Amino acid sequence: MRKVLIANRGEIAVRVARACAEYGVASVAVYADADADAPHARLADEAYALPDGYLDVDGLLDVAARAGADAVHPGYGFLSESAAAAARVEEAGLVWIGPTPATIARLGDKALAREVARSVGAPLAPGSDGPVGSADDVVAFAREHGLPVMIKAAHGGGGRGLRVVRRLEEVTGLYDAAAREAAAAFGRGECLVEKYLERPRHVEVQVLGDGTGGVVVLGTRDCSVQRRSQKLVEEAPAPFLTSEQEQVLTTAARDICAAVGYRSAGTVELLLDADGLISFLEVNTRLQVEHTVTEETTDIDLVRQQLLLADGRPVEVTEDVRPSGHAIELRITAEDPGRGFLPGPGTLTRFDPPGGPGVRVDAGVVAGSTVPASFDSLVAKLVVRAPDRTTALRRARAAVASFTVEGVPTVLPFHVRLLEDPAFTAPSARSFAVHTRWVEDECTWLDELGEKRAEPPHEDPVVRTWVEIDGRRSLLGLPTALLAQLSTTGHAQSPDPAQEAGTAPDASSDGDVSAPAAGILTSWSAPDGERVEAGERVAVVEAMKTERPIAAPLAGVLRHVVTEGAQVGAGDRLGVVEP
Repeated sequence: MRKVLIANRGEIAVRVARACAEYGVASVAVYADADADAPHARLADEAYALPDGYLDVDGLLDVAARAGADAVHPGYGFLSESAAAAARVEEAGLVWIGPTPATIARLGDKALAREVARSVGAPLAPGSDGPVGSADDVVAFAREHGLPVMIKAAHGGGGRGLRVVRRLEEVTGLYDAAAREAAAAFGRGECLVEKYLERPRHVEVQVLGDGTGGVVVLGTRDCSVQRRSQKLVEEAPAPFLTSEQEQVLTTAARDICAAVGYRSAGTVELLLDADGLISFLEVNTRLQVEHTVTEETTDIDLVRQQLLLADGRPVEVTEDVRPSGHAIELRITAEDPGRGFLPGPGTLTRFDPPGGPGVRVDAGVVAGSTVPASFDSLVAKLVVRAPDRTTALRRARAAVASFTVEGVPTVLPFHVRLLEDPAFTAPSARSFAVHTRWVEDECTWLDELGEKRAEPPHEDPVVRTWVEIDGRRSLLGLPTALLAQLSTTGHAQSPDPAQEAGTAPDASSDGDVSAPAAGILTSWSAPDGERVEAGERVAVVEAMKTERPIAAPLAGVLRHVVTEGAQVGAGDRLGVVEP
């Protein structure tokens, strides 16, 4: 390989660009309009605009051809688990830095993955043999195996398309929501149903496969601190496992990946319930966000190993690795933990990360960066390493206390409080009480959290933007006075989007249906002109990977103002209910 196109954004694109530089290959970044000034676009050797977004495979292949790239690294998320995208890349004569398309397809289909797990004797909770055909099938399964049950997307991961059913009357609504979210995220809405394990820990095993059946295990991780099935904290090795549990976990991971001839880095995820029952969950056929804690406890650069394997060279790890010390990763997201982790896109007026021995910060932003509403809310990862868990917790407290972010809400206050909670900082398995629902169900202190918002910065007399010239980005500055003059003469005036669409401008009304957060209006639950009742769900906005239902403020006739698929801001008027 000579030049790698990085088909991603944010901190993972920065991470891959740095690994490419160390490996000795050039890197090519792509950026959506909202990321024109993002650090990953500046760090790479070249950067090209991708107007239709990061999922535009045609656009990515066009950039690869223009830049002369001969390989594609998908990072995580976006295209990393798309067998079709991997196949398109290879059909174009490029190297796909990851598992083969066939492996991604087989393990990305959760029904097929369960079959692989069953064939090698991996532990499994009861579940459907394949995708269920309807909500009625979910009801039948629940009656046979008991509640609660879990509906989850058959394709993809990351907590998308996952719902827990605790009452039979909830099945239809939750099934429809899971299928809709899965279709929006992965292009396919099929769902599986499984027996839901109450209060389980989320544990996983990092592997490297050579593509011929050889698989090495690089240790375990615990990722139980989550909100809405999205991880907030990860640590390695997973604490308080018995030697028998660790043996079951690592054997299952190795056997599953060996059975499919796994190539590249991958993660096998499992659940461990309070009674010690272990159940296979899924295989993530990509680099994980939390790969950093494994790197810190093994001194193995996982991205470098991916590059070696894709380059047809042997990895530098030939046998299972025993982790040394303990590492903890805290995800820093642009969300307000005191308001139900409500996403808060905006501009970072200050970004001062901590440093020092054993402290690592992987960031996709700097002061002045914009956190777009249209993408994941992750802005940085704080990783600490120490000889043992107790010392790592102490180091994490000091690092979080000196981490300053202003301009958008973040989960830093949550991490400060978490690192003092006895349930998380427990010294033994007996007192370690964290599970995947712990944040929502047991963190009674969430409502106490909040952040003071920084005052908006004074207006800069120069507006800066970036222009692309032959794959290199150049900074262009335009005086605001000039722009203002153009605006008043009509040459730079933007049309009112509401008037352009033929709708009335927003107006305050008691019947307004407003966006709870910046995001995308994914669907109207009720047609235009239909009568709705107060409290009835009428729309869904997706904000930073999370669906947020919107209820009718009063009874009346619903009128749509904004169409499905539109980008909306927090508080925007989406529609109105006329009494």
